[in-house]
Amino acid sequence: MERLDKILAGTGRWSRREVKELIRAGRVLVNGLPARAPEEKYDRSGLDLRVDGAPVSGEAFYYLMLHKPSGVLSATEDPRQKTVLDLLPAHLRRAGLFPAGRLDKDTEGLLLLTNDGVLAHSLLSPRSHVDKIYFVRVEGALDQGDEAAFAAGMILEDGLECLPAGLERLERPDEALVTLREGKYHQIKRMLEQRGKPVRYLKRLTMGPLQLDSALNPGEWRPLTAREQAALERLRRA
Repeated sequence: MERLDKILAGTGRWSRREVKELIRAGRVLVNGLPARAPEEKYDRSGLDLRVDGAPVSGEAFYYLMLHKPSGVLSATEDPRQKTVLDLLPAHLRRAGLFPAGRLDKDTEGLLLLTNDGVLAHSLLSPRSHVDKIYFVRVEGALDQGDEAAFAAGMILEDGLECLPAGLERLERPDEALVTLREGKYHQIKRMLEQRGKPVRYLKRLTMGPLQLDSALNPGEWRPLTAREQAALERLRRA
């Protein structure tokens, strides 16, 4: 059971003070009846919550799939550069969302935005063994030696040890799918640089059970479906 003002303020649309004013004005309905006080407590499950007749989600957490465009930071704020949160409407920017994991500024593709810290940890923990698949285009032509080097694991020139990874060459000799189970800083770029095949383009296609929605253009987002949320929930319980 949680306070009504906390539930409404948690959507990011109103402050606690604004919620109290809405309730006093009779603009908040709970299960069809006008709310009487901000301190009233309710179970979020099955709650019919409306403001000015419009339904309001009482969910504690948000889960958004974003097609991150190149040139945008995987961060919550930056004084000089655009971040992924700047791509969202104002009420979601106030909901405490953050990217679960990161993509380099010039990398595009699938990014999960959430305010569920426990779930984010489950996705990012090495113990969870969450695979991530990337499409990559390089300078030069990829060969069997590159596949073998990725499969064996690599030690980079600075001593960083990279776990075995997958590299599946595609029809074009400069394109491949790369599968990682870890996400070290600039890892794919650094591995391919060491192989003499600098990365020209990189895009994340999947992250665990999530697959980038082909209907999303760069910069667009949508809430996760119930099926996608259930798949993530199984990761949390694993």
